[in-house]
Amino acid sequence: MLYIGNFFRDEEGATAVEYGLLAALIAAVIIAAVTLLGTNLTAIFNNVANTI
Repeated sequence: MLYIGNFFRDEEGATAVEYGLLAALIAAVIIAAVTLLGTNLTAIFNNVANTI
């Protein structure tokens, strides 16, 4: 019975989940930034190519 009580008070798993959520959020922001930057760079290069 003591083992079950210790299991529910253990917070190490919660910390791992929080780090996982933080990493997923950072990855989503990076993906969004790279996608936006890629779209803008494509437009710039097309503009330069058309000018030449």
